[in-house]
Amino acid sequence: MVAGVSEGMSSEKKRQSFSESDTKEGHFENAPGAHFSAERGQAATDINGNPLVEVDPIAERKLRRKIDLYVVPTVAILYLFCFIDRANIGNAKLDTLEKDLHLHGYDYNALLSIFYVGYILFEIPASICCKWMGPGWFLPLTSLGFGLMSVCMAFVQNFSQACGVRFLLGVFEAGMMPGIAYYLSRWYRRSELTLRLSLYIVMSPLAGAFGGLLASGILKLDHFGMLHGWRMIFGIEGIATIGLSLIGFLTLTDHPATAKWLTQEEKDLAIARVKSERIGQTEVIDKMDAKKLKRGIFNPVVFFTAFTFLLNNITVQGLAFFAPTVVATIHPEKSIIQKQLLTVPPYIVGAFFTVLMPLISRRLDRRQIVIIACCPLVMVGYILFLATENPTIKYGAAFLVSTSIFAGGPLTNSQVSANVVSDTARSSAIGFNVMLGNIGGLISTWSFLPSDAPNYHIGNGINLAASGGTLVIALCLLIWMKRDNAKRELRNAEEELMGMSQQEIQDLDYKHPGFRWNP
Repeated sequence: MVAGVSEGMSSEKKRQSFSESDTKEGHFENAPGAHFSAERGQAATDINGNPLVEVDPIAERKLRRKIDLYVVPTVAILYLFCFIDRANIGNAKLDTLEKDLHLHGYDYNALLSIFYVGYILFEIPASICCKWMGPGWFLPLTSLGFGLMSVCMAFVQNFSQACGVRFLLGVFEAGMMPGIAYYLSRWYRRSELTLRLSLYIVMSPLAGAFGGLLASGILKLDHFGMLHGWRMIFGIEGIATIGLSLIGFLTLTDHPATAKWLTQEEKDLAIARVKSERIGQTEVIDKMDAKKLKRGIFNPVVFFTAFTFLLNNITVQGLAFFAPTVVATIHPEKSIIQKQLLTVPPYIVGAFFTVLMPLISRRLDRRQIVIIACCPLVMVGYILFLATENPTIKYGAAFLVSTSIFAGGPLTNSQVSANVVSDTARSSAIGFNVMLGNIGGLISTWSFLPSDAPNYHIGNGINLAASGGTLVIALCLLIWMKRDNAKRELRNAEEELMGMSQQEIQDLDYKHPGFRWNP
């Protein structure tokens, strides 16, 4: 290994080490399994994006396992209760929520919609705030906020109060999903990220299953303090979220350089392996600027991937909010608790596939083809909902829908993360992806209307169209990425970069001539 190789050599000969320009991120001397020079502020790739870092796979594997143990469980549990606090209104609806709050007509749909108004408006500001504040503080703080809002929901007395609380719940939850995805991108390589995202997003279907079990158990209680009936669901689950957020303040850390549970050598290796995938970048945690934020949003792959997530989220959130209602129409003779329990099995199946699909993606180191593969079973499920009134077949169709829809979250967030370069662009790209996804959530709140009961032909038709649209857009995007990569192969990176400063090169992001789309 030769340190400090000049820029004109081929990537095969350049197995150069590097050090971080930001002193917070370590000096990279003597890191286990990676070799670094003492020079500071160097890029970890050549001008064509080839890594210049040698990493010992055994040392890297040990480090990855340690990161998995310390980072993933906390964010997964926080997201579990984030989704429970969002979707438990569906369980409360099976009790007397509508009667007690005097909801009529489309009031319930409006109550669901107001959550997404707050969520969408604050999505990108929350993502920027997460980078500015640091995920180690931002994620527990926003969890504390939506836990408090869940408790407040237990005390609302009318539709107006409920709308106010649900709006604030959306504001606090806005930064959670993109914040966690952005946080994990600071720790994992591109090929590793999809699976780790799935390990927290799997909490969405598990929240549906666990939320149904928890709600049925809570409703068996006579009271919880001064709370009765559906109010206990919000109160107990909100208090649990508050407790977990306080633990999060103690366990989460912003990035590898600030992790007390890593040695200095492990910190250096953790930063080195992430940096080696970021073409033209001399630092992992860069300073935020408007140009890089725009690069993350106005990126063609980010935009169209986000639009597929919008369509995907119509089905995800529709299932979360209306699964109890759909089950109630299939089995009207069942008790409230039995109906709650019948919502659990489809979510268990969904949880299994939410991890299986990213595992396949991890093996292939591809995301777009897996996004495409997720669509057909969902489409078949909604075709069955439309084609039959048989309760058993409809219940079976719910399992087909659950198989693939929840995998859209980790796959799309991982895809936008893989196709930007800088840390700043990544924060805005993930925020934009989730923002558009939750526009889909807003649409879903009006897809299952009371006037459409009990067969919900309009709602099921909208979801079928959404899953079909996802398939078409994802397929077209894959074809475009391959064609554009072929055009990029003909460019001369050295000529195009000649005369540019290091800052100008870093600001290019996906427009860097050596950058290639990662399908």
